[in-house]
Amino acid sequence: MAKIVKKSKPLGGLRTYSPGGSAVETSTLRPVYVPKTAPCSNGCPNETNIREFLTTISQSEDCGRSNKESFEKAWEILTEKNPFPSTCGRVCPHPCEVQCNRNYKDGAVSINNLERFVGDFALENNLKLKKTSEEAYPQKVAVIGAGPAGLSCAYQLRRKGYQVTVFEAFPKAGGMLRYGIPDYRLPQDILDKEIKRIEDLGVEIKCNQIIGKDIAYDELQKNYDAIFVGIGAHKGKLLGIPNEEAKNVFTGTEFLHKINSGETVEIGNKVLVVGGGDTAIDAARVSRRLGADVTIVYRRTKKEMPAIEEEILGAEEEGVKIEYLAAPINFERNGEAITKMKCQRMELGEPDASGRRRPVPIPDSYFDLDATTVIAAISQEPNFTGLDSLHEGKDWIKADENFATKIPNTYTGGDDIELGLVTIAIFNGRKAAETIHNRFQNIQPEVATKPPVITHDKVILNYYESKLRNEPFKLKPEERLGNLNAEITSTLTEQQVIDEAKRCMSCGSCFDCGTCWSYCQDQAIVKPLIKHQAYKFKLDFCKGCKKCAENCPCGYIEMR
Repeated sequence: MAKIVKKSKPLGGLRTYSPGGSAVETSTLRPVYVPKTAPCSNGCPNETNIREFLTTISQSEDCGRSNKESFEKAWEILTEKNPFPSTCGRVCPHPCEVQCNRNYKDGAVSINNLERFVGDFALENNLKLKKTSEEAYPQKVAVIGAGPAGLSCAYQLRRKGYQVTVFEAFPKAGGMLRYGIPDYRLPQDILDKEIKRIEDLGVEIKCNQIIGKDIAYDELQKNYDAIFVGIGAHKGKLLGIPNEEAKNVFTGTEFLHKINSGETVEIGNKVLVVGGGDTAIDAARVSRRLGADVTIVYRRTKKEMPAIEEEILGAEEEGVKIEYLAAPINFERNGEAITKMKCQRMELGEPDASGRRRPVPIPDSYFDLDATTVIAAISQEPNFTGLDSLHEGKDWIKADENFATKIPNTYTGGDDIELGLVTIAIFNGRKAAETIHNRFQNIQPEVATKPPVITHDKVILNYYESKLRNEPFKLKPEERLGNLNAEITSTLTEQQVIDEAKRCMSCGSCFDCGTCWSYCQDQAIVKPLIKHQAYKFKLDFCKGCKKCAENCPCGYIEMR
């Protein structure tokens, strides 16, 4: 009888031997696990480990956890990088979902709504933020600005063991989250609770502290070992056309700040909003809730509008009219107030620096719009009062890749670098905190390497059962307009959350489907006794048939 030969690696050839002694063609390639970066995490500006928090929920039963235990664990994963999951679950435009591979099957996983649920769960159950160290370092850090960038930096430094004091110019903390986003999108009590949790961790927040007036910048430099500047961009820009100094012309940030501060703003019955970003949409929708007829004037087409698509749709549902391809050129004034806005029709020309096609005026195409209030929401910039030494012209504040400025021991991030998403600001603050910590402790950080991103063509979409997204309940337009502060969208139910989390395909990471084990005819794969522990390869038994790799739904196995 022929001798059975077992080889862990076929030597120079492509054959091994069966128990009967006959040669069996094989391959020198062997299966290996190759972790991948999930596209959702790759699309998140804050690099949130989205796949992990979703699978933590979806695998709850298999892992012997209660739903509550899994929600708590998911919250800990989220707050590792972001202390505002409930807030971000409401206001983030979720670029993660745009990247989700499930878009190529039946629609992206509703990541934003799942984050919101986990954030709300934590608030309802009074979960506390945790420190990463019991150290109590002697260094003190001052943070200027209690917006998302500043509070993110303060949070990360405090959890490492530093003394952090935040100086905020306005009466309350939150920055643009509080003064730039209406309550119907982000209720202030949600923001209050998430900020309070940061304070409970030991971060001191001093409001009504204006740098250059109540405290000098050089005084902070003397008393603190590092300073983080996160002043945001609260100063709105006007249109630069005649008669705009009238009393009934506001910038978008000014208008929203007044509303969110509880001021009464008389806007009349004909409001014109100029601009196409989120501030313009928010100002228009607030004006509708105040009872006005509202028209947005935008110089490009709907396709070019930078506002969140679902917010544009919401405005249209609520009766906001939009004049596309139109630009204001003058105001007609009666005493202290303007009564009409003169506009000119535009057409799209060649792309500009932003990649959008440049609007070009059409000669002799003028028209008038009646107005009782005009809100200019075209752009905004930081207020550098007291911080002139950091201001570098059109570049605002410059920072290097580690968020260090030209001034020693001073760091920055958020909208005072460049206007961006709240998640970008949170990321900037977190990374600046890492830089500050590394400098204090003389740590030379390792260069981070990220596994390759797994794309939709590397997963087996047909393996996964078709399941439509779980959508939250939304108020009808007439119900929204009856209450300035009524939140439009509800939080998903617990069952919806569990069902939605199970739509995650765990792209690039094993989810214990057992497919590789079932396809292997050579007993070269060992199935774990406990669910969601690692499968093991017995390479002595493997013939390199590639079936495990070819049939791995999530693209975790490769032949090498």
